[in-house]
Amino acid sequence: MFNITRKELMWGGRKLVLETGRVARQADGAVLATYGDTVVLCTVVADKAPKPGLDFFPLTVNYTEKYYAAGKIPGGFFKREGRPTEKETLTSRLIDRPIRPLFPSAFRNETQVLCTVLSHDMENDPDVVAMIGASAALTLSGIPFLGPVGGARVGYKDGEYILNPSIDELPESALDLVVAGTGEAVLMVESQASELSEDIMLGAVMFGHEQMQAVIDLIIDMAEECAKEPWSLPEGEDISELQDKVKGLAEDGLRKAYGITEKQARQLAIGEAKDKVFEAFAEDSAVDPSTLKNILKSLEKTIVRGNIIQTGNRIDGRGLSDVRQILAEVTVLPRTHGSCLFTRGETQSLGVVTLGTGDDEQIIDALEGNWRSRFMLHYNFPPYSVGETGRFGFTGRREIGHGKLAWRALQAILPTAEEFPYTIRVVSEITESNGSSSMATVCSSSLALMDAGVPIARPVSGIAMGLILEKDGSYAVLSDILGDEDHLGDMDFKVAGTAEGITSLQMDIKITGITKDIMQTALDQAKGGRMHILGEMAKALDHSREELNSNAPRIETMTVPKDKIREVIGTGGKVIREIVEQTGAKIDIEDDGTIKIASSDPEAIKKARNWITGIVAEPEVGVIYDGKVVKVVDFGAFVNFIGNRDGLVHISELREDRVAQVADVVKEGDPVKVKVLGIDDRGKVRLSMRLVNQETGEELPDDRPAKKQRRD
Repeated sequence: MFNITRKELMWGGRKLVLETGRVARQADGAVLATYGDTVVLCTVVADKAPKPGLDFFPLTVNYTEKYYAAGKIPGGFFKREGRPTEKETLTSRLIDRPIRPLFPSAFRNETQVLCTVLSHDMENDPDVVAMIGASAALTLSGIPFLGPVGGARVGYKDGEYILNPSIDELPESALDLVVAGTGEAVLMVESQASELSEDIMLGAVMFGHEQMQAVIDLIIDMAEECAKEPWSLPEGEDISELQDKVKGLAEDGLRKAYGITEKQARQLAIGEAKDKVFEAFAEDSAVDPSTLKNILKSLEKTIVRGNIIQTGNRIDGRGLSDVRQILAEVTVLPRTHGSCLFTRGETQSLGVVTLGTGDDEQIIDALEGNWRSRFMLHYNFPPYSVGETGRFGFTGRREIGHGKLAWRALQAILPTAEEFPYTIRVVSEITESNGSSSMATVCSSSLALMDAGVPIARPVSGIAMGLILEKDGSYAVLSDILGDEDHLGDMDFKVAGTAEGITSLQMDIKITGITKDIMQTALDQAKGGRMHILGEMAKALDHSREELNSNAPRIETMTVPKDKIREVIGTGGKVIREIVEQTGAKIDIEDDGTIKIASSDPEAIKKARNWITGIVAEPEVGVIYDGKVVKVVDFGAFVNFIGNRDGLVHISELREDRVAQVADVVKEGDPVKVKVLGIDDRGKVRLSMRLVNQETGEELPDDRPAKKQRRD
């Protein structure tokens, strides 16, 4: 019934298994990838004919985690998986980026890659497993694909690289890097690091590329045994005559347009040059508009890339390593906790910081379990930032990906929760964009954090590098790329870090890979640009402010014995609710007895702290306390003091002279000052008002003779 092909490999100390022929047999390609006890089903299906009129490759990659994979039932009313989580979106992008450049440019058939996590062992992250499974499924499918692609995760600890560190090992690693590539070159890098050097980062990339070769060989071995017949691509028609006509109509206009340094004016001139071509062929039904678009794009690439390689001059007139003019301004918004407007050329990010308490932490429900995140960074890219209209209000994959990249860049330099007990949210509003808005986000967010008074270790800057690689091997690495240079170039290489080292690195290659030498050049050039940007940022603010912004809440931390937590909370939360309502402060209580009190009003914090101190404090003999009479009886008065503690003032201790009736001296609700005389074995407290001056609270001498002497 089944024609199963199974290949396995011991890789990174665990068994990697690729199997096909048992599950999802109607897909063009289907592979069950298993690593440890983590299992991912990867399928690929492509339409048998291209969609007419498309001038791009319609590839969709979706990675999905099923809750049953970890023995969990989804939350919510419907109890089923819903919209993609951030992890699912980021992993979908992670798989898409290395496989997309490996499809032939002539292939226009809609293609869908689905990766479904069926089992999760809580040790091996399914993302790399899914990438390998998707590569294998594509290789077996017969769909035109210039793979296979391999992938690996690399950690770094104690000077050694670690292949595929487990989920438990990653917190102890100074690096979390995922690299993908073919047998010859690297295609994609995604990483988060703890201020590591360029040499260590490059070494990690090459280590991962070397270790993935065994996986690539395994896929090839599998394909030789069971791959389907390759699809034939339609022979392209000879369009050389049409190319010459388009070149004659548009080349001069495009060359002049790309000599304009201002983006909007340049885009207008480019549009006019293209419109001239479309108008010329408007009546010719034999010419497909998508073909004209492709010819024009090729002509644009030839013009821009040729100018850079031959002259070293870029679209806006800069040299290869030049960074655009930078202006950073802090405290631009009067009521926020921290803000920065960072402008680099025609790219601009408004970074805004908000500080909150533990109640504001993000609760994350994932296959690995539930946890709380105290640092969030959200990136917004409204259409007006590029002078266009468009869909608004929906957070797309690109926004999630760019936000996470900036989050990774800043995570390494944040203070610990013990050093800074705040929840931190950063929002980057991209108000202008012409290249590398994610790196502008890193810069604006870093300055906004410092403006808010968050004690970050060091400022972080980021820069995007580009590449022009010609067929003859000549190349140019570009610092701080424009949008057009990204669109028409071969690489988007983003590096973020401090003066001490790299905190995040992301690389996407649009060709079939780049060499170690090119990566080394890009890293070295990026370091110079990063340092230059840090210098420009320092003109606005070079370190975190000593005091928190006056609009931010203050948080004070105190610790109470664990056995007192119940008393602070009260039955059904009655006591803690009363403290919050009466003082206006926010209070977080942790299981270890740590209590965080937050308010923008210092007096509210003081009241709440004193209240809690009173609840947990133990009375000390000889100490005078403020109290309130809560009950009057014939033999004395019961007084409540230091929170919920009660004690008895005997009638003889009300005042110096003889008291006939307790009610003659005090009544319920009276504020009084009392001195602790003693505590018996049952915890009952004896108090005295007689020995305290009720006006000043000063202790009075006890010159009354002892009871035994009086009896004598």
